[in-house]
Amino acid sequence: MPGAAAVAALDEEERARDLRAMKRTATGFLVAATLVFAVARALEGDHDWLGYVRATAEAAMVGALADWFAVTALFRHPLRLPIPHTAIIPTRKDEIGRGLGTFVETNFLTREVVSEKLRGTPMAARLGAWLAQPANAARVGEQSATVIRSLLEALRDDEVQEAIETAVARKVRATPAGPLLGRGLDIAIADGRHQQLLSAALRRVGETLEVNRKTLRDLLARESPWWVPDSVDDRVFEKAFGVVQRLIAEVAADPRHELRAHFDQRVAELAADLKASPEAQARAEELKEELLAHPSVRAWSASVWTDLKGALLERSADPSSQLRRRIEAGVVSFGERLRDDPSLQAKVDDWVVSAAVGLVEQSRGEVGDLIAATVARWDPEDSTRRIELQVGRDLQFIRINGTIVGGLAGLVIHTFSRLVF
Repeated sequence: MPGAAAVAALDEEERARDLRAMKRTATGFLVAATLVFAVARALEGDHDWLGYVRATAEAAMVGALADWFAVTALFRHPLRLPIPHTAIIPTRKDEIGRGLGTFVETNFLTREVVSEKLRGTPMAARLGAWLAQPANAARVGEQSATVIRSLLEALRDDEVQEAIETAVARKVRATPAGPLLGRGLDIAIADGRHQQLLSAALRRVGETLEVNRKTLRDLLARESPWWVPDSVDDRVFEKAFGVVQRLIAEVAADPRHELRAHFDQRVAELAADLKASPEAQARAEELKEELLAHPSVRAWSASVWTDLKGALLERSADPSSQLRRRIEAGVVSFGERLRDDPSLQAKVDDWVVSAAVGLVEQSRGEVGDLIAATVARWDPEDSTRRIELQVGRDLQFIRINGTIVGGLAGLVIHTFSRLVF
């Protein structure tokens, strides 16, 4: 399929052929009138009626030459003579461009014209019907995915990561940690979740102690005086280790254990302090700042964007992904509603008209300036050639009409003079 430049070149070549053909036709009318005039003039003495023919041909020649001069004077100097007020387009190109820009600005880019044109078009209904078709929704989904990928690839990862980190830190700092933690503890106490957490923590501590049993025994050996026999250390360690493990197991297994009641009391006191004690709240704020400054938190905030970007790129590129299916389903759903809901259509149409009118009123001066500036940049000869290719063929009809009308006028004048005088 040829590109736009190739199509434009073919169209320009075809227009040039048509223009040359029409010029030959118009010139042929002039040549024919000239031949008829010469023959009629030569034989007029022998045949009186040839006077009418001669007058017709003579006036046709005058009309043809006058209109040839008028048409040619638009684009160049006739016969290359620098006659005033000729070659109008190349010499007054900039003024024509400014006039064209002003004309478009004042006659086309107005609130009334744009509003009337848009309100006469059922834009929302047509758009809804188009979007409701699955094939079109798939095209919209594909284009949306392309836009998503382009935006993601255009963003700088370090800047986005810094923005996420800053936003998270700002939000966390803006939220008082003490009262929030206090309310969280109240909820945990009311649901008994703090006891579930304690049970899980105790089981984990017991498992950790068992795994590190030898390490703890070695630690006792290093800390024990040198003169204490190893057998004594072993009995002390086994006794203490067993007591600790049994205590942990008892507390973990008994929901009514006294240590759990003590734990309930301490958690409730901590919740109350976090909500009311300035000292506890200040400590919570310090812990919050330490948490925000911790490398793990910063690494997490950086990984959020990396993971999100990778997932979006992968899913947007996959036509069968859940993201693409949701986009297409959303487009179809919106299209069906827009197609079938007159009130929504009216709102969308009003929004489009309002947006278009606002854009036109803000930009019409720029459009006029753009037209004037574009025309001013054109090369005079090239712009003249292009304009002539666009309208020159039709202007040749002026020459043909001038020949015919001039001839008829000559005939009428000659006939009138013969009848009257």
